[in-house]
Amino acid sequence: MKARINFFTASPDTMKAMLGTSEVIENTGLDHRLLELIKIRASQINGCAFCVHMHARDARAAGVPNEVLDTVSGWREAPWFSERERAALAWTERLTRLGEGHHDDEAEYDYLATHFSEKERTDLTYAIGVINMWNRFNVGFRHQPE
Repeated sequence: MKARINFFTASPDTMKAMLGTSEVIENTGLDHRLLELIKIRASQINGCAFCVHMHARDARAAGVPNEVLDTVSGWREAPWFSERERAALAWTERLTRLGEGHHDDEAEYDYLATHFSEKERTDLTYAIGVINMWNRFNVGFRHQPE
C-alpha cells in the first residue's frame, strides 16, 4: 500500500502538538515498559502495523523480552504480565473498543483502581487516547512500517 500523504509536512503545527503531547506522556512517571505494552495492544486492536512495529522495536531496545512482546495480544493467558500490566491492558482494550456496544466496565475500573493512583489512572487514560489518535493518523494515511 502506498502512503496517502505525509501528514507531518501537510500540517506541521498539528504534528508539533501531537509530538508534544506524546512527550508529556513519556514524562508522567508511568513505567516505560507499561507504556510500550499499552501502545502495542491498542495498535494491534486498531490494525496499525506502523505503530505495532515501532513500539515493539522500542520495547525491545528498552529490554522487554521477546516472549512478552510475542504474547501481548494474548496477555490474559501468558504468565509474564504483572497484575498492574494486566489492569492497564484491560483498560486499554476497553477504551480502544468503545464502539463495540454497551459494556459494564465497573470491574475493569475497580481492577485498575487497585493498581494505579488517581493520577496514574488519568495519565494512563491519556496515553491510551493518544496512541489511538496516532493509530488513526497512521492507518488513515497508510503510513507503513520502516
